[in-house]
Amino acid sequence: MLSPIPTVHDLVADEITHHFDDMIAPAGLTNFLGTVRVDHDLVALSAVQFPPVSQGLAQTATLFVDGRVFASWGAEVSHTWRPDRVTRSATLPGLEIETITACVPGRPAVVVDIHVRNTGAGARTLTLGLSLSARVTRAAGAWLDAESPSAETVATAEHDRIRFVAPDASAVSIQGLDAPASYARSGVASPADGLEVGLGGNGRGGSVSVDMTMDAGASARVGYVHVVGADVSVAEADFDAIVADVPGVVAAAEEFWNAQLEATFTPGNSEFSGHLPRLETSDESLRRIYWWAALGLIWFRRDFPGNVLGRSYDTLMPNYWGTTTFIWDYSLSSLSHALLDPTEMRRQLLHWINLDIHGHFGSSSLTGGPVGRWYSVNDYAMTRLVHDYLRVTGDDGFLDEGTPEGTVRDSLMAWATAWRELRRGTALADYGEIDNLLECVSSYTHEVASLNAANVWCMRTVAEILGRVGDPRADDLRRGADELLPHVLSLYRRGEGFFAARQPDGTELPVRHCYDFSIVGTTIAGDLDEQTRSEMVAFFQRELQTETWMRALSPWDPDASFSVRPDHQWNGAYPAWPADAGRALRELGAEDVLVGWLDGLACTANQGPMGQAHFVPEAVPPINGGARKAPPQLPYIIDWACSSSGAWTALIVEALFGVSVTVDGTVHAGGPVARIDRSATLRGLRVGDRLVDIAADGTVTDAIP
Repeated sequence: MLSPIPTVHDLVADEITHHFDDMIAPAGLTNFLGTVRVDHDLVALSAVQFPPVSQGLAQTATLFVDGRVFASWGAEVSHTWRPDRVTRSATLPGLEIETITACVPGRPAVVVDIHVRNTGAGARTLTLGLSLSARVTRAAGAWLDAESPSAETVATAEHDRIRFVAPDASAVSIQGLDAPASYARSGVASPADGLEVGLGGNGRGGSVSVDMTMDAGASARVGYVHVVGADVSVAEADFDAIVADVPGVVAAAEEFWNAQLEATFTPGNSEFSGHLPRLETSDESLRRIYWWAALGLIWFRRDFPGNVLGRSYDTLMPNYWGTTTFIWDYSLSSLSHALLDPTEMRRQLLHWINLDIHGHFGSSSLTGGPVGRWYSVNDYAMTRLVHDYLRVTGDDGFLDEGTPEGTVRDSLMAWATAWRELRRGTALADYGEIDNLLECVSSYTHEVASLNAANVWCMRTVAEILGRVGDPRADDLRRGADELLPHVLSLYRRGEGFFAARQPDGTELPVRHCYDFSIVGTTIAGDLDEQTRSEMVAFFQRELQTETWMRALSPWDPDASFSVRPDHQWNGAYPAWPADAGRALRELGAEDVLVGWLDGLACTANQGPMGQAHFVPEAVPPINGGARKAPPQLPYIIDWACSSSGAWTALIVEALFGVSVTVDGTVHAGGPVARIDRSATLRGLRVGDRLVDIAADGTVTDAIP
C-alpha cells in the first residue's frame, strides 16, 4: 500500500503533446504569493501576477532559435505538469530543448531553466533569443474584471537585465538570464491599449540572446528569471538572489511543495490551521481522486503581503479573477475548508456576513470589498458553509459573533428565510435572470427547483442549529420547510426525471440540467417517492453521465444550442458537478451507479488540478483517456484550475465512506466504499476536539495519537 501522503512525484500529470494553438489549456503554477501561466512556447509565460502587482495576460519570454521564432518551426511540444514545475520539451533539427518552469518559493518571481542538447554529428553554435515584454502595474483598488490589470511600461536595457517600470514607479518587472548575454530595447513603440485589446498585440519591450557552443552529444543550459514587485530596490535584490542559482531555486520549489503536501494530511502542522484525513487504500482510483481533490484546494491558498484577510483562497487561476473568492465556489468545497483551514474559514465567513451577501458574488483579497453581481445561490451557500464549519469544529461560540443582523445565529435565520422576499405572487422564490444563475443556460431562470429545494434544506438545517439552544424560531422554520416542499415538487416532470423552471407568466420551461439533479438529490432526496428517485437516476444515466465525466446540460435540451461554454452546457461540466452528482446518486439510492463510475472519473485526474470545465468526449477527444480541460480562449473562456475541486473530498468522505456529522458532533458512517476496497480507512478525521478513524465497514473509532 502506498503512503497516504503524496509527494510531487505522485501527482505528475500525464504528458500532453500539441502543436501551435491546439486546443490545450495552458497550465498554471503558484507559490501562494501569486500565479503564472506556462504557455505553449518552450519558455514563454503570461498572466504573471503577484498581487498587488499584475501584468494582465501579457506574454513574455517568447523563444527564438537561431533568430527564428520557435512556434514557426512546427515542432510538437510536450508539457508535463506537477505541483512544483512544468516541464516542456521539443525536438528541432539537430537539437533537443527541455525547460523546467517553477515559481520561486517566498518571492514574487518565476524561473525557467533551459537545457539544450546537440543531437547533431558535429559541434555547433546555437543562438537562443527571448522577446521580453511586460505590462506591469499596481492597481489602486480591487481587480474588478476577470482579467487582472495591465498598463504600458518604460523599458530600460542593461548588461544583465531588462527593467520594465510603470510610469509612476509603483510597479516593476525585471527579466534576464543567469549567463552573459546581449540585451537590447525594442525599436518598436509600445502598442496602445486599444491595439493590444482589439488586435491581439503583445508588445515588444526588448530582447535578450545568448550563444551556446556544444560538441556533438553535449548539452548546455541557461536560466531565465522574471521578478515583479511594487518596490524597485526590493525587486532588484530578489532578481540578484535568484539569478545566482536558478537550478537551486528549481530544487527548492520541489522541497516547498513536498512540505505543503505533507502538512495537508498532518494534524498539528505549521502550514494550515487544520488538516485533511489520510486515506489508506489499495485502490488506485480512490487514492487518485482524493489526492486530486486535496491538491485542487490547497492550490488556491493566497498568502501575499497586503491580503486584507491575511490568507484567502482564490477561485480560479491562472487566467481570471486573480484576487477574487466567489461565495458559490468556496461553498462547493465547504467541508474541505472546514477540515483543512478552519481559522481562515471562520475569518472569511465573518467577512462575507459583514459585507452583505446580497450585493455581490465574492470579495477581493486586495481590498476586502465586494466584487461582481449578486448570485442567487448565496443564501444557500452561506448556510452550508456555516453548517459545515460548526459541525466540523464544534465552535459553538461562532454563533454568538456579532453581525449586521445581530449574531451569526440571526444571520442564519435571515438566510433561511430570505427566499420569502423573492416570491412574486407564487409559493416559490424567483431567482432572477440568467446572470444570477448559470450564466450560459438561458432557460434556467426564475423559479428553479434547485434553490427552492435548497430553501427546504436551509430551513431544516437552521432549525436544527437553533433548536440546540432552545431558540423558538426553530419551529417556524420546520413548518416553513414542510409547507414549501410540495410546491418544489410541483416542478417535477413525472416520468421524465427532470424539473421545469417556472417563468413569471406562469409557463414552465423543462430544463434538463444537472444542477437540479444534484441539489434536489443532496437536499430533499428523502422526501421523494421511489418512482421519482429512480426516474431521476435514469435521466442522469441516460442524458448526463459519460464514462469519464458528465454533461452539465442534456444534449436533448432545446437550450443546448444557446452556448458552448462547457462548464454548464452540453459539451462538458464544471468540476464540482460530477462530485455533487455522485453525492446525489448515493442519496437517491443509486450507490451502484456511483461505484461503477469512479474508475472512469479517476481517468480525468490526469491533467493537474481540476479545470473550470472539462469537455465530454463527444465534443473534444480525451487526453490519455481523461476528459480534456477546456481552454481559456473564446468562446470557451475557461480557466485551467478551479477551487471547487474540494467538492471531491466530500464525495469520498460523505458519499463513499458515508460519514455524517451532526451539529452536536455525533459521527455516523457507513457507505459503499467497502465494495471498492474493504480495507480502506480514513485516518485522523477531525470532529471538534476529536480525531477519529473511519473504517470501510462504517466503524468509527478514536484515532491513536
